[in-house]
Amino acid sequence: MSIHLRAARHLLPALLLAQLGAAGAQTVVYRCPGPPVLYTDALSAKEAQEKGCRTIEGAPVTVLQPVRRPAPPASGAASSNARPNEVKVESQQQRGRDNERRAVLQAELRDAESKLNTLKAEYNNGTPERRGEERNYQKYLDRVAELKANITRQEADIEALKREISKLP
Repeated sequence: MSIHLRAARHLLPALLLAQLGAAGAQTVVYRCPGPPVLYTDALSAKEAQEKGCRTIEGAPVTVLQPVRRPAPPASGAASSNARPNEVKVESQQQRGRDNERRAVLQAELRDAESKLNTLKAEYNNGTPERRGEERNYQKYLDRVAELKANITRQEADIEALKREISKLP
């Protein structure tokens, strides 16, 4: 019986301390090094020494059993790779979905390019027009920096949309 504590590294070994069994039977539990840290009582003293494991001193330890989930029923070799509720889609229907997705992505791309052009026009190569509420020069500089960040973000969005479109069949 053993437990891998990869996901529960933050748990202290002290949480494992408790009474073992109704009769209070004592067993030796070893803490073995390495990723993941292994707590086990299934080793002999010689095996534990060879692997560099140390005994856990102090109170008796309860070793928790991993939760075992029932295996999904096998309904044939072809469906073993498919998800349980997955339904095959006909090629014509899939082509229609792909075309619809392409149209949506292209519309988003046009909108993103339009927004980028607007931002670039407002940015005016780093010297946008000052507004009336920007009497404080720092406010103007903050707006310029924000415009530049928005332009960079918009360019990244456009590249991502182009990549998505290129992935479509």
